[in-house]
Amino acid sequence: MTPVNDASSVLAQIRSYQAKISDQHATVANDLDGATGTTNQTINFNNMVGKAFVDSMRKVNALQSEANTMMTKFEMGEDIPLTDVVMSMQKSSLAFEATLQVRNKVLKAYEDIMNMPV
Repeated sequence: MTPVNDASSVLAQIRSYQAKISDQHATVANDLDGATGTTNQTINFNNMVGKAFVDSMRKVNALQSEANTMMTKFEMGEDIPLTDVVMSMQKSSLAFEATLQVRNKVLKAYEDIMNMPV
C-alpha cells in the first residue's frame, strides 16, 4: 500500500469511530434531562477533536506528496540535492508514524473506556 492509501484508511477508521461516539453522545443526550449545556459542550469538543484529526491528516498527506514530488524530480534528473530528497522522505515517514501512534493510543483509550464496568 502507498502512504496516501494508508493515510486514507486511517482517516476512514477515525471517522467511523467518531460516528460511533457521536451516536452514543446523542443517545446519552436524549436520556439526560436539563443537560443541554453539557451536551453542547460535548458536541463542540467532538467537532474540535475531529477537526484536529482531519487537519493532522492533511498535513501528513501534504508531506507525503511533497516527498513523492521531490523523489520523482530527483529521479528525472532535476537539480535537487539528494539530502533534501532524503530529508523530505524522512519527514513524511516520521509524520505518518507519529499519526499512526496517536491513532493507536486514542483507539486503545476508547476501547478501555468502553470495556469499563458501569
